[in-house]
Amino acid sequence: MDKVRLSVLGLSYSETQSGAYALVLAEENGERRIPIIIGAFEAQAIAIELEGLKPPRPLTHDLFLQFANAYNIHLKEVNIFKLEEGVFFSNLVFGLDKNVTIVDSRTSDAIALALRFKCPIYTTKQVIDKAGIIIEFSKDADSEKDKGPIENIEFNKASDKLKSNKTPYSKYNIKELEALLKEAVRDENYEKASHIRDEINIRKKD
Repeated sequence: MDKVRLSVLGLSYSETQSGAYALVLAEENGERRIPIIIGAFEAQAIAIELEGLKPPRPLTHDLFLQFANAYNIHLKEVNIFKLEEGVFFSNLVFGLDKNVTIVDSRTSDAIALALRFKCPIYTTKQVIDKAGIIIEFSKDADSEKDKGPIENIEFNKASDKLKSNKTPYSKYNIKELEALLKEAVRDENYEKASHIRDEINIRKKD
């Protein structure tokens, strides 16, 4: 199997599919991107790790990490090995002592765990040839049509992570945003917290 290493580029909210997000994976030694449609819960699990947010209580993927660490189980790598009828198939490669165990997984869960275990993510040449696209960002949303499987998703900003240019937090100052961030984390609304953190980071860069 010809392995192609991937990195997590970011998440983008779908304006056309309510509650849907695009997880965007990037070919490390190339320009192609693999967009994967995931739900809000899965996006939340990935976003809080990308943003470095610390929930007051462990989420499911955090609990799995703690369990694995307690028994010295290592997640060696994640493999996205097949794309069939629009569905990505993935597995987790675990190591315990000299034993290796491969476990089937949803791709969204596999990525959430890979981020927590800090393990590599791979796909095959066949998958990236089939699903990979080159995203050309422009101000004209119409120019993004007919580019591939994410034609219904509008990417608003090209950066290390895909961010939306329009946020409901523009009217708040940094101090107010930090208070809102603490409140969102306390309420375990991590999707909201990630958006607030994005706004804070943008302000600090400016």
